[in-house]
Amino acid sequence: MIKNLEKKEIKFILENNYIGYLSYIYKSKPYVVPVTYYFDQVNNAIICYSGEGHKITAMRKNNAVSLQVSEISTVNNWKSVLVHGKFEQHFGSDAKAYLHAFSLGVKDVIMEKEHIKLDYISEFSSKVYKGDNPIVYLIKIEEITGKKRLK
Repeated sequence: MIKNLEKKEIKFILENNYIGYLSYIYKSKPYVVPVTYYFDQVNNAIICYSGEGHKITAMRKNNAVSLQVSEISTVNNWKSVLVHGKFEQHFGSDAKAYLHAFSLGVKDVIMEKEHIKLDYISEFSSKVYKGDNPIVYLIKIEEITGKKRLK
C-alpha cells in the first residue's frame, strides 16, 4: 500500500541524504541529473553548487525546478520525497557562506551514514575548480511531498 509521508518523515529523509535528482526544463524538454545537496532547514532551502554549463544555463532561463530524494530497500519497501522550488543563484560572501554550510552539512551526513571522516569537499564531490569559483545556488522550497510503500 502506498501512503503519504508525514512531515517528520520527509524532514528525516532530506536531512539524512545528500544525493538527489534535480529536474529542470530546457528548450521545452525535461532533464533529470543527479546532484549532491544539503538540506538547509533554517532557510527552508536546498543548497547545491555546480560549474557553468547546461544545467545552470537552463535554470537561469526557467527557475522552476524540483529535487527528488529516495530511500529504496526493495520494490515493496521505499520512501520518496519531491521538493518543488525556485533556482536562486548566490554570489560573493553569500555564496561562500552557503558553500561552507553545504560542505559541513554533507560531511556530517556522510559521517553519520557511512562512518567515513572527510576533511575536504573534494573527497565527496567530483567537481574540482581551477581558477573559476563554483556556482552556488539554492532551491528555495515552495512545496514538499512524499510517498512511501511498506510491505
